[in-house]
Amino acid sequence: MPRRRAPQQAQDMPEIIVQRSARRTKTVSAHFSGEAIVLAVPQRATRAQIAHWSSTLVPKVVAKRRTAEAAARQRSTDTALEEMAQRLSRTYLDGAARPTSVRWSARQHTRWGSATPSTGTIRIARRLADAPSWVLETVVLHELVHLLEAHHNERFWELARRHPRANDAAQFLDGVAWAERHGAGEPEDSVASTQPR
Repeated sequence: MPRRRAPQQAQDMPEIIVQRSARRTKTVSAHFSGEAIVLAVPQRATRAQIAHWSSTLVPKVVAKRRTAEAAARQRSTDTALEEMAQRLSRTYLDGAARPTSVRWSARQHTRWGSATPSTGTIRIARRLADAPSWVLETVVLHELVHLLEAHHNERFWELARRHPRANDAAQFLDGVAWAERHGAGEPEDSVASTQPR
């Protein structure tokens, strides 16, 4: 897969690396790799096609990353996390779970969160700050339920699974845990397109 650098489109755009592939025939994708964008194109793509995809896909990838970063900054405060916990308690637990504090923790390396029922404190792993909101919500809800039910018994799971995407989030987190253990990962930001005929 030969790689070459595409001409820069604008000053504020990241470096674009064109990656040609003989296996690609109709699809094109763009994703961040570090601070550069990899534009994966079919082997036979013309310069005009590459210029077109660079001007259409790259801005979408950049916008997607900026939107995600802005959302992560907004929700990565302890105040936003506490507000989320209050909303989730009202929505799924009839307001029964009342934490004394909900905070981000940089010390959570092996768990997604923790709750201490005796003090009412909840800690959420800082590494979830960039996770999809429905994943973060299910982790916060899980910890809220621990304030009501300390053990993972039948009542606990009935309450924790009230979030409509609880199963999806469990699968997502299992995948993240596997990737962390095996050093694997998908591109964080990507956009795909089909080659025009």
